[in-house]
Amino acid sequence: MIELRPYQELGGAQHGWLETRHHFSFAEYHDPKRMHWGHLRVWNDDIIAPHSGFPGHPHRDMEIITYVRAGAITHRDHLGNEGRTVAGDVQVMSAGTGIAHSEFNHEDEETRLFQIWILPNEKGLPPNWGTRQFPRNERSGTFITLASGLPEDAEALPIRADARLVAATLKAGQTADYQLAPGRKAYLVPASGRVDINGVKAEMGDGVAIQDEILLRFTAEDESEIVLVDVA
Repeated sequence: MIELRPYQELGGAQHGWLETRHHFSFAEYHDPKRMHWGHLRVWNDDIIAPHSGFPGHPHRDMEIITYVRAGAITHRDHLGNEGRTVAGDVQVMSAGTGIAHSEFNHEDEETRLFQIWILPNEKGLPPNWGTRQFPRNERSGTFITLASGLPEDAEALPIRADARLVAATLKAGQTADYQLAPGRKAYLVPASGRVDINGVKAEMGDGVAIQDEILLRFTAEDESEIVLVDVA
């Protein structure tokens, strides 16, 4: 089953400095049919204006992945972690017993990012944060794993969840496959371009919820960037 969730039909809000779309129920947006997808709880598509951002706020017992699509985001937290994550790169935060952080766009251009929340395997663990560079040319024509809690993904940024985040960049007409293990689900969003997934067409920003499929074949209709979460 492959369900297309068009960008224009997603929940969302406009806060002046922040334009956001919610793939799942979040903040003032509530849809009982879109509370989660397996252990995937939140996928927000955010556009943050220059020199603005999220002031300090807490999280607890959640695995939070930030995938920067354009611009950059600067993270600071009460543990003393600080870092700037730029387009194409990823930061992860295991909130654990509690972490307070801020995220700001200190750039002169808008920042576009996906913020993805996944339920952890275990609650009450110490919080941590990390970031890593992932050059887009290294995922040209194929999916690479960016963040994962699966034991076979030791080279990825670690998260404490039965999930992995992968991404691929495809040229127009190029094809790439991704295989789901039986019983697992996937949720994906084209960060750019247009793609065909097993006959279902999705454009930039659309959500695609997948279950009961094994082989996913992606064909790019335009130059495209695909971000996918594989989750229990």
